[in-house]
Amino acid sequence: MTEDYEYRGLIAKAWDLLRGDTSTWPDRRYYRAIIERQGGLALDVGCGTGRLMLDYLAAGLDIDGIDNSPEMLALCRSKAAALGIEVEGRLFHQEMDQLDLARRYATIFVPSLSFQLVLDLAAAAATMTRFHDHMAPGGVLVLSFKSRFWENRPQPPQMQWSPWFKLAEKEREGGDIIRRYIRDRYDHDQQLQHEENRYEVVRDGEVIEAEFHSRCPCVRWYSQDQALALFGRAGFTDVKMTAADSDRPATPEDNSFKIRGTRP
Repeated sequence: MTEDYEYRGLIAKAWDLLRGDTSTWPDRRYYRAIIERQGGLALDVGCGTGRLMLDYLAAGLDIDGIDNSPEMLALCRSKAAALGIEVEGRLFHQEMDQLDLARRYATIFVPSLSFQLVLDLAAAAATMTRFHDHMAPGGVLVLSFKSRFWENRPQPPQMQWSPWFKLAEKEREGGDIIRRYIRDRYDHDQQLQHEENRYEVVRDGEVIEAEFHSRCPCVRWYSQDQALALFGRAGFTDVKMTAADSDRPATPEDNSFKIRGTRP
């Protein structure tokens, strides 16, 4: 396993806090409905601290998870123990493009745009092949996508940093304030976003801890046609593209979309 993983330090420690209550996020219902229709075993790719996986296990679904961050997996195990949920033999420290598990899955799903963290196009193709090979016949793969990351603002200039802005601020148990600041830039030619983050822990108005994280680049974006082509090249059939977390067919205007395909 590479040590070059993103979700470490204060990013991991503050992840759940800064995200807030995710229990009403619509993707929770969306993926659960697919898993229940498919039956059998599911795999949560990029499971992180267990936002979806632990909820589904608590509901009696059969589900494993992988993530490339040992710190996020440790947090998931801690949360599972606090909830009385058994995850022994279900959590795996792996990269998507090197997926190597003994079990085969009726559903593999990649929420929260995590597939777009695979930056190299050859690695993305290898990831799709790994997914295909880890599915039982008739299994369904579901990926979430965005085709741009600068919503609610004009298209940014090529490779120019945005100003720093505060993305999130929350008070954690004990009274400390956690703040996340971010700036980004976009390589439109290569379809890659670059990002820098600054995390601060504030106590009584003083910064007592700070971390700087740079991922350049950090995310690849895909047009709808490019995302669909990934499925075709990997051998998936009955490929469908829907808008956001619905079963409505996506239109060209939909920036957030999901694609699912079946292993024959």
